[in-house]
Amino acid sequence: MSQDNVKDERAEDTALLPATPQDTADAAVSPESPIEQLRLKLAEKEEEARASQDRFLRERAELENFKKRMQREKIEALRFASEPLIREMLPVIDNLERAVEHGEGNGQSVIEGVQMVIKALLDVLERHGVKRVEALGRRFDPTHHQALAQVETAEHEPNQVIEQHHTGYLLHDRLLRPALVTVSARKAPAAVESEPQRD
Repeated sequence: MSQDNVKDERAEDTALLPATPQDTADAAVSPESPIEQLRLKLAEKEEEARASQDRFLRERAELENFKKRMQREKIEALRFASEPLIREMLPVIDNLERAVEHGEGNGQSVIEGVQMVIKALLDVLERHGVKRVEALGRRFDPTHHQALAQVETAEHEPNQVIEQHHTGYLLHDRLLRPALVTVSARKAPAAVESEPQRD
């Protein structure tokens, strides 16, 4: 047998031997392996897909929140759309109420007519969500009342509204104008003058 034939037989025998774990590990780790390259690319693409899915879900949630916020703002804007008109009408009611106060004794029919106008106007405003702020005889509430003056008195509890100069109004739950009021204060005890000391 020639030397070349012996080498060929040895190469064939080596090729027929089962692969050792070391040989398999070397093939898997080898950067030249096309399968390993494909696995790496697949892992990268899967990571990109996960990131894209997360970004899509976040943007979708933000869009839904934006839609809900816009819907709330639209409802709020429609609910309070008449606010400027109502603000301008409030002084008219004040003037009518003053006319009734000053007209007493001068002509009952005029007073009754003005009172009917006031009632009709207040009914219209109430249908549009306007309510009067009750103040007279109640405890002073700085969120609904504005104090014009404070009067010391023993007849009323402290911080009680004893006079209302003009009415306050609410549009739904929003304060349009506070009630202008006079508030009671605790009467200060009279100072006792002591007699001058004599030597």
